[in-house]
Amino acid sequence: MRRLIIALAIAVVAGTIPVSATILPNEIKTCVTKEFPKANFRFDGVIILPDGTIYLPLIPSKFDTKGEFKIKSTYPADKKLSQKPDVVIFSNDYVLMRVIVDSKGHKSLAKLSDVPMEVRMGLLPQDMLVPTNLSIPQNIKNIIGNLEIPTSKDSIVTAPIAQPKTVSDNKINSLAQIPELKNKILYVSTSFSKNIQVVNPEKKIPEYALQQNHIPIMIKGYDDMFLLVTSYGKKAVDVISLADDKVIKQIEIKTQPDEIIMDYKNKLAYISSPEDSSIYVVSLENMTLKRQIKLNGMCEKIVLSDDGTKIFYNDKQTNTIWAVELDNEYLLKEIGKFPNVSKIAYVNGKVYITSRTKSRLAIVDYATLGLMSENSVSEKPVDMLVYKDNLFILGASENTIEVIDTTRDKLTDTIVLPTEGFSTKINKIDGTNLALVTDAKAGKYIILNLDTKAVIASNPIATPVSSIVVANKIKKIGK
Repeated sequence: MRRLIIALAIAVVAGTIPVSATILPNEIKTCVTKEFPKANFRFDGVIILPDGTIYLPLIPSKFDTKGEFKIKSTYPADKKLSQKPDVVIFSNDYVLMRVIVDSKGHKSLAKLSDVPMEVRMGLLPQDMLVPTNLSIPQNIKNIIGNLEIPTSKDSIVTAPIAQPKTVSDNKINSLAQIPELKNKILYVSTSFSKNIQVVNPEKKIPEYALQQNHIPIMIKGYDDMFLLVTSYGKKAVDVISLADDKVIKQIEIKTQPDEIIMDYKNKLAYISSPEDSSIYVVSLENMTLKRQIKLNGMCEKIVLSDDGTKIFYNDKQTNTIWAVELDNEYLLKEIGKFPNVSKIAYVNGKVYITSRTKSRLAIVDYATLGLMSENSVSEKPVDMLVYKDNLFILGASENTIEVIDTTRDKLTDTIVLPTEGFSTKINKIDGTNLALVTDAKAGKYIILNLDTKAVIASNPIATPVSSIVVANKIKKIGK
């Protein structure tokens, strides 16, 4: 049995990292959500109502916290917030200005003949993405500060997709079998294109693409509002606003970021940087760096436990598996050495590790670090997904998924995938019992029911898939 030890050293956490984000007073958020419960407060200060109405905040140079908080005045006068007035002035001197969109799609702010002092003294958040082509009346130009108003020619822009001549019918009839994908949109990256394809699940051909300057490594979605993107040759994480189809922010990191894992419950993203031997922690609420966790070795294959208390990773230099105990002062715990690690999973107090070249599955008891068993699996295991007490192991060589009951560690099912390509990942669709299996070679994605352990559809797509995000369709700003 392989000898496993607990590391005596504790990883040094580099400490908190200064943040830069616009935080509106809670009183304003409470006032808006009372009338519009599903209003979105974007981290740069923009407020987006459920029907797509946009309010931009003006931050006072000195706000008044005395007395009862209330709406002091509106323009037009005596309008309730529920009536969406053009200007709302609060008793603390914060101001909300509605983005007015005319019948031709032109965006502007209200023209005020008598500009209130609160507007004249206010300033738009200086980290805000201003709506494209926004027209600001000359007598309130001072609210811009150092902001630049983007035009339609500014990046990031959308690119059209040309229909391949080989595709005669663009419609996918099988979608009726998958109600969970209705009103959804897919964001797809490939290993050979810089652009992120935007795909209607009912169509084979992407509707358009989001232009990028680098080939994406990984894309992850958050709250149906944002994409986080890491890219080759870029020392930053792009945050794309799906309402704008634009990069709204770049989170700079000293070295190239790589993999992303999401903790939706605690609203955190963990982003690896093998070159820096670090995992960076990003707040999803304000899209800022919170912390740098220093590690041993060059981290890859990072995975978060379901309870959000542990991160597991492989040191690609030494083939050593490590655990980071996030709730225990970032203690590093050595799990052991394993050859050619392709994926790590954690469930029921056990660590599951697959070896791609050896086609083996090792099971380690986390409490004792004892090797419980080592078993053969389908050739070239490339990914694993934990669902309830089942472990789904994707084998790329034979395009099969083996299902392990982790309470008994026994093989219960083998699912044969309808593809002759090269399956790469299993992506669970949040809030459903479905998963998408992506294929880096064939132009298709496969939809799997995790409860019945059966393929329910195989949808063609006019581009191979390396990474995919499923999101709800949302109203685009200004459209």
